Amino acid sequence: MDAYALQRSWDRVTEHGEQVPLYFYSHLFVSHPEVRSMFPLSMSHQRDKFVGALGRIVSHADQIENDAAFLQHLGRDHRKYAVMAEHYNAVGASLCATLMHFLGPEWDEDLAAHWTAAYQIVARIMVEAAEDSSESSPDWWDADVISAERRTMDLTLLTVRPRRAFQFQPGQSVSMEIPQRPRQWRYFSPANAPRPDGSIDLHVQQIDGGQVSPTVVRSLKVGDTVKLGAPVGERLTLREGAARELLLVAGGTGLAPLLAVLEQIENQWQRSGTGPLVHLLHGVRMPWHLYDRPRLRELAQQRPWFEYTEVVSDDPSYPGTRGKVGTVAARQVLYGRTAMVCGGPQMVAHTLEQLAAAGMHPEHIKYEHFYYAAAGEHAVGPAPTGQETTSDDQPPPPHFSTTSDTAVDPGRDVPATDAWPGRGQGLRVPRSAG
Repeated sequence: MDAYALQRSWDRVTEHGEQVPLYFYSHLFVSHPEVRSMFPLSMSHQRDKFVGALGRIVSHADQIENDAAFLQHLGRDHRKYAVMAEHYNAVGASLCATLMHFLGPEWDEDLAAHWTAAYQIVARIMVEAAEDSSESSPDWWDADVISAERRTMDLTLLTVRPRRAFQFQPGQSVSMEIPQRPRQWRYFSPANAPRPDGSIDLHVQQIDGGQVSPTVVRSLKVGDTVKLGAPVGERLTLREGAARELLLVAGGTGLAPLLAVLEQIENQWQRSGTGPLVHLLHGVRMPWHLYDRPRLRELAQQRPWFEYTEVVSDDPSYPGTRGKVGTVAARQVLYGRTAMVCGGPQMVAHTLEQLAAAGMHPEHIKYEHFYYAAAGEHAVGPAPTGQETTSDDQPPPPHFSTTSDTAVDPGRDVPATDAWPGRGQGLRVPRSAG
């Protein structure tokens, strides 16, 4: 399998833009009309997401085979669509037909063999994971909406309770289908650690032009029944004892999965009297987007192991810390810490860039990024994520590129590097205007 040939040929195909997904779906639905019911009635937002993600995944199959956890999660999660092994053959055939159509003479016997081998790796991992999980879990979980609080004009805090046992780890994401929008699943991150009663908190940001999030914010009500898919993601999960000090950096509703991790740490402290020190920075555009401020301020006052910093980027009258949250994060003490970052693609990209420039090693920076198209709503606006993460109808890319930073007034707008009582050591990062 020639990885370079796969990636180069996919890049050539994507030059044809929206014609690629149009051809792919036309071929798929004509040759296998039985799969049409698995997709939303309106394909305007689905087309580019699915085909783009499929191409990126398969063209990087040489890397994915060495780290199959994501595809295993994806295979288990696809059970909610009633996907079976034979459906993978249909998708693979349409993918190859699409490649042949747009590559023309370049689509020769060798290149076809490379793509076939790559697709078989992806399909095998996903099918095996789906088959294994079918022995112990349902295709989806029905869950009752037990609370729907309109926290701000464009943000709703939901609490749902699955009717069957639903196991997840803090920091993971789950997909949800609401009755008002059938077959339109969106990803959200639980904002709590697992509870005895099984209830799950979800933060849903309304995305302008979105097909799902506006309905969730405006119309979903107590008593409605939603469907939940299998939990996915591991990069924002935390093993007990894995880190002594954590720097949590959230943008918008990307706060949700970090709140779940924070609750996990709180439980650890209560249970054992020990745990990591935590500094949470929450970055938003305007002060009223600090939707969980009262609870987090109270927790910071009551827990000596927890520090909370609010960062506002777009309100020059805000008297607190102003600027981009990634810039502020990079000015903290980084030595000996693990950073966990969650927010929209641009926010995550900027934060990774700033932390790396400040000297933080990549292995000490954890962030979630999905190869799959729909993975991203922590509502997460989810950019969810919004993922907020990422927008309700815009998936995060398979990787994040750097993005420029607007100037931040140094000094008053940026807090001094944090210091825990008795800390006594650590790398002080110089303040710059970047």
